[in-house]
Amino acid sequence: MRSQTRTPRWPVSIVLMIVITAAFGLQQINGVYLQSNIYRYLVLSPEGLGHGYLWQLITFQFLHGGLWHLICNLIGIWFFGRFIEERLGPGNFLKLYFASGVFGGLLQCLLGWVVPRYFGGGVAGASAGVFGLLAAFAVLEPESEIYLFCIFPVKSKYLLMGVTGIAIFFTIVPSDGGVAHAAHLGGIMAGVAYIRWGLYSRSWSLSWLRFRNLNWRPFKERQRKRELVKVASIKAAPWPPRKEPAPEDETTEDFISHEVDPILDKISAHGIQSLTPRERKILEAARAKMEKR
Repeated sequence: MRSQTRTPRWPVSIVLMIVITAAFGLQQINGVYLQSNIYRYLVLSPEGLGHGYLWQLITFQFLHGGLWHLICNLIGIWFFGRFIEERLGPGNFLKLYFASGVFGGLLQCLLGWVVPRYFGGGVAGASAGVFGLLAAFAVLEPESEIYLFCIFPVKSKYLLMGVTGIAIFFTIVPSDGGVAHAAHLGGIMAGVAYIRWGLYSRSWSLSWLRFRNLNWRPFKERQRKRELVKVASIKAAPWPPRKEPAPEDETTEDFISHEVDPILDKISAHGIQSLTPRERKILEAARAKMEKR
């Protein structure tokens, strides 16, 4: 509906998939030709974090243990990442993805320090971030159906319950299967928290204040109950409502420039869920105007 033309922008989720695929290609080139030991600095491990290699919390999310590992994670980003980006915006998509990966990696390393036999190895892969995207999708659209293996329909809320149960079980009863179930569990927890706490719709500081101000203190001193006093009320005549200019009073070009363009910018920055009822009515009016042209 904009009067001016803009260069189409690639979705951030697609760009992320390309970068992850390119990183896997560099892995294969290094393994065949260079054979350097750089991955000890890039793969996440309790030992690496102990040496202060904090960047491993990010770099491990771009590395994979094999082609099938890469394909599975790319499929997860393709299906869940595009929805999250369209619903919450590119910025929130990236925050959710990397926060889930970081939290999952931290949980895996924490257990690695406690039980090094089962959790002490290196971790690589985008699985924690993908599980965070899946969890966020299930919280936002719990009744949506997902076709497992493109055959079996299952509601997203039940899929989330299933993968969470698997992650919890194999975190409590670890195995030597080479799967970082604790990282998956941490990613799920971060994805659910990101949506439940509303971190996508307000700043981190406001979300922290909201969490801090929860009435969780059971021994807080109770205030004395105040007595209610009846007072006489005088009903005044209501003020006449302020009349806003109707969209029809403006030309189509002025209406789109003054009203619609700021709303489209808001959708691009914060997602369509951030619109107020008045802004949605303006978009409907703009669509009607464009159909009449």
